[in-house]
Amino acid sequence: MFLRAKKMEGTKRANIQIESHVEIVQKHHQRTGELTEGYVARILTKSPQHPHGIKVQLETGEVGRVKNILPDD
Repeated sequence: MFLRAKKMEGTKRANIQIESHVEIVQKHHQRTGELTEGYVARILTKSPQHPHGIKVQLETGEVGRVKNILPDD
């Protein structure tokens, strides 16, 4: 059995709160899969889940879909 390294997937809105530490993929990085790390300022997706990740805006203003929710250190 394969265990994940304390990362939660960002496809469920209930898993994400304001100020959550996350990794997102921005629209222009979807092909490369480059991730941007930051803290959630706004949750933009209204539905309870999305197969490609919940869309959020980071405190830096960057917008993308959550790929990983990082543990708080």
